[in-house]
This record gives sequence, structure tokens and C-alpha cells, in this order.
Amino acid sequence: MLNNNEDIIFKYFPDLDSNQQEKIVQLSTVYKDWNDKINVISRKDMGHFYERHVLHSLGIAKVHQFEAGSSVLDVGTGGGFPGIPLAIMFPDVKFHLVDSIAKKLKVVNMAIHTLELKNVTTQQIRVEELKTKYDYTVSRAVARMLTFYRWVHKQVKPGGNILYLKGGDIEEEMAELNKPYQIFNLSEHFKEDFFETKKIVKVMC
Repeated sequence: MLNNNEDIIFKYFPDLDSNQQEKIVQLSTVYKDWNDKINVISRKDMGHFYERHVLHSLGIAKVHQFEAGSSVLDVGTGGGFPGIPLAIMFPDVKFHLVDSIAKKLKVVNMAIHTLELKNVTTQQIRVEELKTKYDYTVSRAVARMLTFYRWVHKQVKPGGNILYLKGGDIEEEMAELNKPYQIFNLSEHFKEDFFETKKIVKVMC
């Protein structure tokens, strides 16, 4: 059963306006309804929806503030994470969510429609095929860092950043990359056990 625990978001982000708060509350209903039809989130994880999906996605907002008018590419968005929560957090930023699997984007598109998110677009495509360049790329670990960098670096404008949600010991991975980077521990921002090993890697392009 889905826990009604959106308060975890408001605890860590107390400055959300009423419109943002309403959309955060709506998220659970949207995803519960659609996940029953198209399983994009494991049923086990749905019981921790706000912690493991929404708050995890918003960890990026704890370490980086996107400028108004900037553009963000969410690669391998799956069910819309981290893109959808970030789009709620940054309504003046343009988000483009891509995935190669159509059924996942069906859920994402319904969430966008229901939440009336005017700053989000989607596309079924492999990231390597994209021609547009973005100020930032975000993603939740879809590959080793070096592999991911090779996929996306051509889509990031010079001076832009990759913000990658990763877990565990990633020093060896980062050594492969041989690019300037920063690692942020989400345990410094969120006290729940889930975040003990969760990190954000910021790579400068």
C-alpha cells in the first residue's frame, strides 16, 4: 500500500509555494493509478514512493540550483525521475525527458498532463540520436559513469554540467572518466537510512 508521506518532501523543502505543494501531493495518486496499469516502479518501492523516488530526485536541488530559462535533459527518465520532481521544483526551467521505452513515457506523459507541467517535454529516443544541446543533463544511474559520459557529453553545452545520481563506492568509476568532477553525499542533506550511500556526481563538460 502507498504510504501518504509527502511530508518528507515538505520537511526538507519548506519553501515550496502552494502550487508546488499541490503538485507534490498529486504525484502519489498519479503514479499509484498508472503503476497499477504499467509497472514502471516496483511495487515494493511504491510503499516508499516519496522517499526513494521524489526526495531522491530532489537531492539534485540540494547541491545545484538551475538558472531560470536554462535547459535540462533527463536521460533514461523511466517513470519520470528525476525530471518530474525537478520540473515541479524549478518551474522556470525547461526539462526534456527522454527514454527508449514507449510504455514508460506513457506514464510520464500522463503525469505531465495531470500535473499541468508546462515546462516539460518528452521524446522516445536514444540519447545518442539527439541533436539538441542542453545546459545540463541529469539521470539516475543507468550505466557506469564513463559509459554515460560517452552517451551524453555531446548533448551538453560547453561549460555545462552532468548531474548523476549514483550509489555505493564510485571512486574507481570516476578514475576511469579522467574528467573534473565533484561528489556530493546525500546523507549530508537527508537523514533517512536510504540515503546513507547515495551520491550525486557533478561532472564539468
